[in-house]
Amino acid sequence: MLILTRKLGEKINIGDDITITLVEIKGTQVKLGIEAPKHIEIHRQEVYERIREENLNASDINGSDLLKASELYKRLGF
Repeated sequence: MLILTRKLGEKINIGDDITITLVEIKGTQVKLGIEAPKHIEIHRQEVYERIREENLNASDINGSDLLKASELYKRLGF
C-alpha cells in the first residue's frame, strides 16, 4: 500500500487517466474528488462488496436449476 500525505486541493494521479483531489477535510472525514474515464467504475468499498456478493449469488447455478431450464426449453420446442 502506498501512503501519501496531501493538503487541501492537492491531487494524486493514477496513470494518465485518473486524478484524485482532496476536496474537503471536516473532523475525521475527508472528501475526495475522483476524475476517471466513464468506463471505469468507482464505488465505496462497502458498495463494491455488495455488488460482488450479488453477482456471485446471481451466478450460483445448481443442478435443479439446470433441470428446470432443460424442461422449459423442451416445452418451448428448443
